Amino acid sequence: MPHPTQLYQHVPESRWPIVYSPRYNITFLGLEKLHPFDAGKWGKVISFLKEEKLLSDSMLVEAREASDEDLLVVHTRRYLNELKGNGHERDFMGDKRVYIMDVYNRHIYPGDRFAKQAIRRKVELEWGTEDDDYLRKVERNLERALQEHQPDVVVYNAGTDVLEGDRLGGLSISPQGVVKRDELVFRLVRGHQVPILMVTSGGYQKRTARIIADSILNLYGQGLIGPQSANVSAQNSDTPLLPLEVP
Repeated sequence: MPHPTQLYQHVPESRWPIVYSPRYNITFLGLEKLHPFDAGKWGKVISFLKEEKLLSDSMLVEAREASDEDLLVVHTRRYLNELKGNGHERDFMGDKRVYIMDVYNRHIYPGDRFAKQAIRRKVELEWGTEDDDYLRKVERNLERALQEHQPDVVVYNAGTDVLEGDRLGGLSISPQGVVKRDELVFRLVRGHQVPILMVTSGGYQKRTARIIADSILNLYGQGLIGPQSANVSAQNSDTPLLPLEVP
């Protein structure tokens, strides 16, 4: 018997394929200000885009929180009970429909040797990797991944913990390097006529919100996002996935 869900909703064509909810921004009596992670960065990104006249509230798709019953529409109870350790890499272990490419500082990640086996294309970086080497490796490996696996959708984990000065990432990528990275990923994926879902992921500096906003503005200026970009759709229910984790 199918489970009911309230998550499906009609999205008018006037809205952009940008999903946001004010509930993404975490507050706890001001204590969040003491944490290295900017728990309000998503709201700041939206504010920057509004200031640039790119977005208004009426153009956003507001996310709804999924209940256990909602998740059971697409997942088994056993799967939900087993959600623990290194997320998608353990979740998709042995699933040939899913191709994981992961770009990371090899000295600090992934740490979970079992989960690492699920990464089909490992792009390992050294401490302090800078723009040119980083962008070259991302581009070359993404091109090869798209040749090895023909996905129906790409999930792009666009982290900003690669920024110079991020104490957890250990790399030395400039803000301009992050903007260029996002552009090249979108160009390559959309060049294959594949829909792409970008999530903002990690990033532990206060300046990350501005950089994410600048990247979105650049993608729009390059014609890589916008209402028209949502027209590329998956073709069948046996959708191969190609999650990209680019810290």
